[in-house]
Amino acid sequence: MPKKNKKGKGFKPKAGLDSLPGSDDDRETADNWSTASVLSDEGVSSIPSEDGPDESSAQENFEDKLKDCIDGLTEKSAQSRKNALEGVMKALSKKYLLDFLMDRKMTLSDYLLRCLKKGKGEEQVLAAKCLSLLCVQMGLEAEDLFTEIQPHLLTAMNDNSVALKARSQCAIGLAVCNFVSCSDIDVVMKVLEALEGIFKSSYRKGDKSIPSHPPETTHLHASALGGWSLLLSIAPSFLVTKLLEKHLEHLPDLLHSADVELRIEAGETIALLYELAREEDEDYEGKDIDSLCETLKKLATDSNKHRAKKDRRQQRSSFRDVLRAVEEGDVPELTIKFGTESVIIDSWTRKKQYDAFCAVLGSGVYQHLQDNFVVREVFGLGAPIPVGAKPAQKITKWERTHYNAAAFKALTKARSKHRDKRSVMMNGD
Repeated sequence: MPKKNKKGKGFKPKAGLDSLPGSDDDRETADNWSTASVLSDEGVSSIPSEDGPDESSAQENFEDKLKDCIDGLTEKSAQSRKNALEGVMKALSKKYLLDFLMDRKMTLSDYLLRCLKKGKGEEQVLAAKCLSLLCVQMGLEAEDLFTEIQPHLLTAMNDNSVALKARSQCAIGLAVCNFVSCSDIDVVMKVLEALEGIFKSSYRKGDKSIPSHPPETTHLHASALGGWSLLLSIAPSFLVTKLLEKHLEHLPDLLHSADVELRIEAGETIALLYELAREEDEDYEGKDIDSLCETLKKLATDSNKHRAKKDRRQQRSSFRDVLRAVEEGDVPELTIKFGTESVIIDSWTRKKQYDAFCAVLGSGVYQHLQDNFVVREVFGLGAPIPVGAKPAQKITKWERTHYNAAAFKALTKARSKHRDKRSVMMNGD
């Protein structure tokens, strides 16, 4: 029987994905247009600086360069379009630009969809990521755009002729765009089913053997599973029950995958399913919890030398949290600080949502936590705090001491009751 949820056991959230890799060394040079100096890493961070002598001019300069990037999406040269896509991606990830985008959303989405449909490889990866960022910027303001965007992301994700990296990014984009820009449960269910169709290819075969896939294929499966769990985090209870019955007995198959990313994604999805199931029945254990826990323990203490040291460390850290979630009903807790504020990640639901925003926004996630209405609403932060507003007053040392004393007393009482119950159970045995 799972114990009551306990907080305080920390976890390390996945860092945002690194910036997308550059294309091949033999890139062609753009004829008369270049983004080499447009929205570079330094440019994006320095142009809108609040400390500059003329913030209004800096913002106008930033927007003018972003307009150039948007215009560059129509260039004939594939290299020029990729440069433009990189500029748009950096701008949308670094700054909240709702007002700017409201007048250009149709134009930008049309250009991005053209790059997704007619481009190849890296261009499609960048286009899919920019579409995700556009929806994160606009939320339900982009619901009409999402109706047009979704079929193209869905088609590209399922198209075997499309590069696997691009299909992976389309899977992430499909889930994120649904999460922030769709209010139709029927559409969400359709996307969940499409994502299932991708990752279930890593379930055991009919002869009970574990499939062996190339790394790029397992990355696609992990991306689809991550997107599926993101949408599961906001699914209504009737749908959670249905998906729990359908997938919980098969998801442990993915724990035996040779790919560490897929193993960890599967483990965290199982933890999420148990958390959601126990919201309805706090004693939920599933059909074969003992076998599952045994597998999780092995992964939490894995010391196989054939695995890279970094992979072993990452796996052990993740599966210790997953094991506590399944065995004890434990939940992770971490405080993310940004500016003068912070957000508490205190459930597997929030962890999956935070990981998804990190994957799309990268290091820009902190800026969006401060300014983006869509992201702030997801984490219950309310309206953005105006620039220059005073931070919340800190509690005094006396108040902190008494609060800690009261918390310690309450925790001691709770532990005493729990020990009493254990001793009764042991004596009864």
